[in-house]
Amino acid sequence: MSTIQITPQETNNPKILKFEASSFLVQYNSFEYANIDEAKNSPLAQQLFYLPFVKKVYISGNFVAIERYDIVAWNDVQNEVAAQIQNYLNSGGVVVHEEKTKKNPVTIYAESTPNPGVLKFVANKNLTSSSFEFGSIEDAKHSPFATALFQFPFIKSIYIDKNYVSITKFDVVEWEEITLELRTFIKTYIEEGKEMVSSTAAVELKKTTEQLDQAYKKLDDISKEIINILEQHVKPAVASDGGNIMFDSYNKENKVVKVILQGACSGCPSSTFTLKNGIEAILKEMMGPKIESVEAVNG
Repeated sequence: MSTIQITPQETNNPKILKFEASSFLVQYNSFEYANIDEAKNSPLAQQLFYLPFVKKVYISGNFVAIERYDIVAWNDVQNEVAAQIQNYLNSGGVVVHEEKTKKNPVTIYAESTPNPGVLKFVANKNLTSSSFEFGSIEDAKHSPFATALFQFPFIKSIYIDKNYVSITKFDVVEWEEITLELRTFIKTYIEEGKEMVSSTAAVELKKTTEQLDQAYKKLDDISKEIINILEQHVKPAVASDGGNIMFDSYNKENKVVKVILQGACSGCPSSTFTLKNGIEAILKEMMGPKIESVEAVNG
């Protein structure tokens, strides 16, 4: 059985270190504790306050952030703290006793995308710590939420990222016939606090920060440069349209970059334009003769 992994991540504040988990620790609320008395509803935070250098504890989404006193440096203790949190979580320790009555109301609104077959449903809550795409109910075994959505016969594929879900439909129905039904279903599912994606999904699908970093380190310098450009200059734009573009490979012989289209980008009528006049143009401008063309693996 896969376990939760904890990875230390630096922040802009040298006194605060984030300990990122491979799955969500709390679903919809954030918590801040300044001492052990304030942390009565968080057994994890109470345990951390027994460390003499812990000043404050923050818990949100898929991470625990700790602010330290100056009596130690993070380099000296971060691995031990990460191991302590990881062992606590994998032994079934409780993170926070969340009071359901204090949950903020969930709002869901639908956004059109450049792909007429895809609609984007945006929530006022974080839904997942990593992006996931499911092309069928068989693919969705890591996501109870996607599995439930696939019970609707008109759903072709599902893409989940941060605070939104992009749904691709079959042509048998029009959006105006099903949008309200889907919006209501998603809202109710989230309000009931049901699991969006299993706690082991990120590890098993190799999407944890540590796994992605290890894969990145194995790449050649040109591939790394391509990924950095995609992350900074392309992904924010396509995410706003309900999609995602992932680096697949770079062939140094013919200088061809291959990418994977996800969400609203997959099967979009304008995807060819996006590839050639968007991604390819940006990469050629920034990398010159290293790039000849960009192709989509999945059309």
